[in-house]
Amino acid sequence: MERAIILHAIVPVRAEAREQAEQTTQLLFGEIVRILQTRERWLHIHNETDGQEGWCDRKMITPLSEDEWQQVRAARKQARVCMPISYAVSRNNGQTIPLSLGTVLYDYADGTFNLLGVPFQIDANTVATSPLPLSESNLQQVCRFLLNVPYLWGGKNGLGMDCSGMVQQVMTLFGIQLPRNASEQAQWGIPIADLQQAQAGDLVFMCHPDQDKVTHVGILLSSATLSAHGPQATLIHCSGRVQIETLTPEGIPTHRLLSIRRMTEQNA
Repeated sequence: MERAIILHAIVPVRAEAREQAEQTTQLLFGEIVRILQTRERWLHIHNETDGQEGWCDRKMITPLSEDEWQQVRAARKQARVCMPISYAVSRNNGQTIPLSLGTVLYDYADGTFNLLGVPFQIDANTVATSPLPLSESNLQQVCRFLLNVPYLWGGKNGLGMDCSGMVQQVMTLFGIQLPRNASEQAQWGIPIADLQQAQAGDLVFMCHPDQDKVTHVGILLSSATLSAHGPQATLIHCSGRVQIETLTPEGIPTHRLLSIRRMTEQNA
């Protein structure tokens, strides 16, 4: 089956093969897809990173030859962009491309990376060269730059993201590759009995007050502490914008707490 690569900063993935269709997710620079079906100007793709499928405008997808695919497969892929946005400059023609949080940098070393024979330069201060330890201080360092990024349905980039897109991309920096949607993420990891046993890095799954199915997810930024009103912790999530709120055993003002799960590189 033919494979292709994303060479744009962000590519929308739609539910149907038309421009007006719902954006269900996005593809980031360097992600690999399999082409499942072709329909005029549209390609039905399977994202090999997280398994999501949908329709993309074919002019935004670059097919790979077998030699190019083997070259991409063999490349080192430990480094990732760790700021909401960074900028890569092609050493071939000087053109600049914005790269979003979580974007993989192929064969990265000392502020440069190489993709399909094209060398790029990037600010080393915006790159994590290997997965970060999942600690409270590291989480707060990464997440503080995301505050006020606006909510975007189907978004997973540093200028527009939904709740599960934010969680997915943040967790990649800690070596944890999650499914794309909150309901899928809620099936992974180890269940935590209650908020008092939760710690920084645990994922919190929530629903609307009048529902019982997972529709929302956030990340704990701190372990729970006891207050006069019971245990509470600090939660970062994207609802309207990326923001920090206090989580109680009941949840947050807009969502009810359903479950807490702990992800690790081994079980995610």
